[in-house]
Amino acid sequence: RIFGTLRGLADVIVVGAETVRLEGYRPARAREAFAERRDAAGQGPAPVIAVVSASLDLDFSLPLFTAPLVPTLVLTGSGAPAERVGAAREAGAEVLFAGEGTRVDPARALAALAERGLRRQLTEGGPRLLGQFVAAGVLDELCLTISPTMTAGDAQRIAGGPPVAVPTRFRVASVLERDGFLFTRYLRS
Repeated sequence: RIFGTLRGLADVIVVGAETVRLEGYRPARAREAFAERRDAAGQGPAPVIAVVSASLDLDFSLPLFTAPLVPTLVLTGSGAPAERVGAAREAGAEVLFAGEGTRVDPARALAALAERGLRRQLTEGGPRLLGQFVAAGVLDELCLTISPTMTAGDAQRIAGGPPVAVPTRFRVASVLERDGFLFTRYLRS
């Protein structure tokens, strides 16, 4: 329910290309429970999905690109391969340039979304994208779920990427518990 609420209130869901490929991302759908609230806030029927990709190595035949309720956005650098930009547009995606070369600058990406009126931005991953946002200092809120399950392995951190010289401090905004799961929300201090 919490994840559905976060999605239901967002203007845009930002996701990295690797997460799209691995998880088979689909378009966001309109939810009756949020229709009135979204309408009153001037939002469309469903959040926009914005995919961050330097290479545009994406399968543009997927429903995420060909059958969304609202057009999917693709954020890339100004030097992205022209044939891939064309393929994205041909599939129905809107391409936004938010960086130089093939690099996507997190601050420019979020600013480009805000310029389109997409200010309630929910970043769903993955770890590399989250790490880039942390390193760029653009993450202002973190919703973290802690599961009552213990495992071992070589999994990476929730944010992987360039090191941060000075860690950003966050403060607890809320904690909910259900069946041993902790749903936490932190805000930048």
